[in-house]
Amino acid sequence: MAEKACVKRLQKEYRALCKEPVSHVVARPSPNDILEWHYVLEGSEGTPFAGGFYYGKIKFPPEYPFKPPGISMTTPNGRFMTQKKICLSMSDFHPESWNPMWSVSSILTGLLSFMMDNSPTTGSVSTTVAEKKKLAKASLAFNCKNPTFRKLFPEYVEKYEQQQLSSQPVPEQVSSMPAGADKSRPLLEEHDNSPKDEVNRVKPLKDVKNQQRKSVPTWLLLLLVSIFGVVMALPLLQL
Repeated sequence: MAEKACVKRLQKEYRALCKEPVSHVVARPSPNDILEWHYVLEGSEGTPFAGGFYYGKIKFPPEYPFKPPGISMTTPNGRFMTQKKICLSMSDFHPESWNPMWSVSSILTGLLSFMMDNSPTTGSVSTTVAEKKKLAKASLAFNCKNPTFRKLFPEYVEKYEQQQLSSQPVPEQVSSMPAGADKSRPLLEEHDNSPKDEVNRVKPLKDVKNQQRKSVPTWLLLLLVSIFGVVMALPLLQL
């Protein structure tokens, strides 16, 4: 169980972090245990860790701030082993170098700085720049599978969901014209033109009849005149 001085100190540090956040660092105590803190380090630009979000834990002793905490990282990162304590001058690996003036913010700032370095230490691993970049890209998706991470850091969960939405391909716009409309247009045009064609067909027929009516043979004309006379023949010619 945490000592009263320890609880007061950690509460004070949490209020300070809320009031003045530290760049690239977010840290919050567990709702059920103030001695267990969870943090997220954001990879610095210009490094293989850029774009990465590294989730981990700090376990404080009941005697804090007079004894140092244990530090571990959960997110695969290519610099430290996961779920293993990291050896730092600010961690419980070196209680002789611990300074009670150090705080959560100074511990995590020091961890972030040491992460950018390649110096070997207990709990560190050696990977290529390409591997670190690959892990940085996959870090947020990995973290969001962790229920505790989702509960304590909802802003990062929202960020991940937004990234997922923006990465989805935009669906192609479907034409409002029904399928086969272009094919049916010539047929419609044919139907539209058919009445005109019918009219055009009827007109020549009428013209032929008129021509037939007007072109009476001369011999027939003379015959009708000789039989019926001019007056009687004219009405017959108009039939």
